[in-house]
Amino acid sequence: MKLSTTKDFSDKNLLVITPSYPNKDNTYITDIFVKNQLEPFKKYFNEIYVIAPVLFSFKKLAKEKLCENYSYDNIKVYYPRCYYIPILWFSKILIDNRFKVVDNLIKKESIQFDLIHAHFSWPSSYIGVKLKEKYNQPVVVTIHENSEWFYKELSINHPLINNSWKNADVLLRVNKKDVPALKQFNDNVFSILNGFSPQFKPLDKNKCRDKLNLQLNYKILFSLGWLIERKGINYLIDAMKIITEKRNDVLCFIGGSVPAEDELQSKVRNKLQKQINDLNLQNHIKLIGSVPDDLLPIWMNACDIYVLPSLSESFGIVQLEAMACGRPVVATYNGGSEEIIISDDYGYLVESADSEELAEKVLIALDTEWDSKTIIEYVGNFSWEEIAKNTLTIYSKVYYAHTQ
Repeated sequence: MKLSTTKDFSDKNLLVITPSYPNKDNTYITDIFVKNQLEPFKKYFNEIYVIAPVLFSFKKLAKEKLCENYSYDNIKVYYPRCYYIPILWFSKILIDNRFKVVDNLIKKESIQFDLIHAHFSWPSSYIGVKLKEKYNQPVVVTIHENSEWFYKELSINHPLINNSWKNADVLLRVNKKDVPALKQFNDNVFSILNGFSPQFKPLDKNKCRDKLNLQLNYKILFSLGWLIERKGINYLIDAMKIITEKRNDVLCFIGGSVPAEDELQSKVRNKLQKQINDLNLQNHIKLIGSVPDDLLPIWMNACDIYVLPSLSESFGIVQLEAMACGRPVVATYNGGSEEIIISDDYGYLVESADSEELAEKVLIALDTEWDSKTIIEYVGNFSWEEIAKNTLTIYSKVYYAHTQ
């Protein structure tokens, strides 16, 4: 879709609805890409309001306690507390006051907005469409869900999700392959891929390794993600057994935790650590836990190969971040990576849940002479600044249609 002009939004306000958003010091981080995506929009809008409803928790150390309203530049972030009690994956809903608390906040803070951007189908698109109906302002919905989650939403045929998809002014999907499936709900469906933050750029590998106390004479694999089944970490561990039988100079560092309470985190991490121990890979694989935001570019530059063994992704921003540092990626066919790794110049793709093929491609990647400049030049097309320009074109289409 091309427009000859882009609407000037310098006197307009953008309202963003998202299920999660990093707090002021990023100690509570989920879906940080929404925050990164907004960064280039600051110069295009007068004010940006972010509303991220947070479920009440009665646990003393619950993460929601860390969420306090804050402002930076021309962005104001709000965390209204709410209740949501679904039954059977929200086939029935016992309590859900999220729209009400969002609407009350808008009235309380006298928030004026000209355009709504809702991130994720549930509950944001549902809330966004209800705000559209009440305030007569257009709504754009970005569907970030990983492929497994997205196709589950399609299969349950839930009226609240279907209604939000049908009544949004535009649906954006972060990959291309799912656009036809969404066309049955809405004619205005477009693919706008995700991007990466400018903090990811080439740095001196040896200096990065020195900062992380990593050995210089080893080949290093790095992987990052929630320690959940969908991320396929167990297949990477099995692949490392095969890799270390071929060469003894490979170390694998796996960053990430579990999006749950401490007890569950311990159980999942312990299960993966037991797998590592049972395979006698303690000297070759390290679970390093959550990686602070400021250290992630250091890890990307310190590694030789980034590995993404996921079973399902919507897109996979983390592989862009590695490529922006000049690192090749070995990833699975997971619903998102195949739209990024489109050439062997940038990395390799393997079937998901196949440790043998994953090991084979990692070994080939370790012996390949990669052209970092080619990788960096290619991934430049995915910067958040470029993504913002494409999104502004969509905003223009929506806003012009609404005001005419």
